[in-house]
Amino acid sequence: MIPDTVVEEVRARADIVGVIGEFVQLKKAGKEFKGLSPFKNERTPSFYVVPAKGFFKDFSSGESGDVFHFLMKHQGMSFVDAVKYVGARSGVDVRETRGRRPDDLLRPYREVVAFANAFFQERLWEWEGGAGAREYLKGRGIERATAEEFGLGYAPDEWRTFCDVAAVHGLDENIITETGLVKISDKHDKPYDAFRDRITFPIESEAGRVLGFGGRLVGAHRKGLPKYLNSPESPLFRKGEVLYGIGRAKNHLRREGASLLVEGYMDVVSLAAVGIRNAVAPLGTALTEQQADILSRYAKEVRLIFDSDPAGLRATFRAADILLSRGLHPSVVTLPKGEDPDSVARSGGEEAIRGFLRQSVDVLDRKIGILEERDWFSSIEKTRNALDRLLPTLRAVRDPQLRDIYLARVAERTEVRRETLEAELQPVATPRRSTARATPRRPAPKVHGRGPERTLLLLLLHDRKWVEPASERIGPADLEDRTLRAIFEMLLDDLELRSPPEGADPAVVRRFEELMADKEDTDPSERLFADAVAQILTSGMDRRLDVLDRKIGDARDDARKLELMAEKDRLRREKLDLGVDWRRAAVRRSPSS
Repeated sequence: MIPDTVVEEVRARADIVGVIGEFVQLKKAGKEFKGLSPFKNERTPSFYVVPAKGFFKDFSSGESGDVFHFLMKHQGMSFVDAVKYVGARSGVDVRETRGRRPDDLLRPYREVVAFANAFFQERLWEWEGGAGAREYLKGRGIERATAEEFGLGYAPDEWRTFCDVAAVHGLDENIITETGLVKISDKHDKPYDAFRDRITFPIESEAGRVLGFGGRLVGAHRKGLPKYLNSPESPLFRKGEVLYGIGRAKNHLRREGASLLVEGYMDVVSLAAVGIRNAVAPLGTALTEQQADILSRYAKEVRLIFDSDPAGLRATFRAADILLSRGLHPSVVTLPKGEDPDSVARSGGEEAIRGFLRQSVDVLDRKIGILEERDWFSSIEKTRNALDRLLPTLRAVRDPQLRDIYLARVAERTEVRRETLEAELQPVATPRRSTARATPRRPAPKVHGRGPERTLLLLLLHDRKWVEPASERIGPADLEDRTLRAIFEMLLDDLELRSPPEGADPAVVRRFEELMADKEDTDPSERLFADAVAQILTSGMDRRLDVLDRKIGDARDDARKLELMAEKDRLRREKLDLGVDWRRAAVRRSPSS
C-alpha cells in the first residue's frame, strides 16, 4: 500500500493537464481545457479539465474525478499503478509500505485539527460572540466569501471553551496538547486554550489538509501578547516544510508563471480578496530550502514583497539567496514606507498592487541600489565592503545564465575584474584521502568556557546592537542548540524583546530567563563577537563536511561521487574564506564604528 501522505503529495504536485494531455488532445478554453471525450465517440468537445480544482468532467459519459481516476478508467490501471505513474512524472518517489501505514499514526492528529477548524469557523459565523471578529474582518476588507474560502475562524476570548468542547467529544487531551491547541502551565491548575480572542488561519498542506493554525489577535486591549501566534511543531506540522496558502495558490502560480512571497497570513488573504491569488507566505520564520523547493515545482519566478525596513530587507535578501540556491529567480517589490501588501490592497485594490509588481527589481540590482543609496561605492574600502555584501548572492545563484549576468553586473559596478570574481567563487581542489571514511573533526573550542552559541546569545540579549550584525552572518539554522535557536529567532522578530511571547516552549522560556539573569562580564568586544560567530559557522561547516565524507564513501555512482566532491570543495572554500575574512570584517563593520 502507498501511504496517504504520499498519495496527497502526488496529487498536489500533479500537472493534470499534462498527464491527461498525453491521451486527449486538449485546447485552452478560458481557465479550463477541453477536448473530445476519450470514453465515447463524439464530434463536439464535451470533455473538460479544470486545473485549478485538479479534476476532469466528461459530460458525454458522465465520468469525472481526479488524475488517478482518469488513468484507472481510461488506461485500466490499478490505483497503485496510477499513483506511481503520476508520481514518476511529478518528481515524487512512490514506494509501497507493509504493515501499519505512517498515515494511520497521524490520523488522531488530523481528527483533532479538523475538529478545531470546524469549531473555530462555527464560533466566527454562527456564534453571537463572534460579532467583533466579523466586524474586524469586514474592516480589513475581507468579505465572508473570501474568509470562508480560506477557512478563517475565531477563537473565543475565554480560557477553557475549546478544552471543554473537545473533552465532551472525547478527543485525546495528550494529542490536543501536542498540536498546541491547549497548553499546560505550572501557573494554572488545568489545561487552557492556546488561541484566545484571535482570528484563526488554518495552515494547510499542498493537498488542502489542515496541519495547524495561525492566530491574529483581535482585541487591542490585550497588551503584551504577540500579534500573531502559530501552532508549535507536532508530528503533523513542520513549519519549515509548508507555505501558507500554497494549496489554493499552486495552480495560479503555474498560470501566472510567478509566485508572490509575502510575510503574513493577512497579506495572502487580502491579496486574494482583490483578485491576486498567487501569493503565499512562510510561517513566521526565515524561508527554508524545503519551502523554496515547493515554489520551484510551480514557477521559477518569485517576487518578494516584504517590509522595506531594515529587518524586512534582511529577511528579503536571506530568502532571495535561498531561492537562488534552488534554481529560482527572485525579484524584489518595494512598497511605500509604512505600507504592506494588506494595506495597499485595501487602499488601492488589485491595480495598485499590480502597479508595484510591474516595478519589481531583480534582487542583485536591488542590493546594488541600496548600497548606492548608502554611498558604499565612494571609496576603495567601502567598495570592498560592498563586495562582501554582494558575494553571498553570487555564490548562491545556481542558474548558469543568471550567474553569468550577475558576474558581469557586479564586475561593472565594483570595477573588479570578472576573472577575480570568478576566482572568488571557484571551489578549492582537495587532495584525495587514503580512506573513504573521514575521521570526525574535533568540535570547535569553547569561547571563554561557555561555548560559542551561548556566548553569542548572551551578547545579543545584553546588548541589542549586535543583533543586526549577527543576522547578517548567521541564521537560526546555524545554531545547534534548539532553545538558543528559538531565542535567536525571537530576537530577529522583535529587537526589543524582554520576555518570550505567550505560547513559547517552557524550555525556551527557562533558557531565556537564565541568560537574562546572567550578569557575568561577557567582555562585549568585537573580537569576542567575531570569534563566536566564526566558531558557530565553522562548526556547521565541519558537520556538513563530515556528512559529505560519509556520502562520498557510500556513493557507488561516479557521477554522484563527483557531484558530492564538488560540493565538498565549495564548502571547504567557504570555510577558508571564513577563517581569513569573517573576523576582520566583523571588526571593520562593528556597530560601534
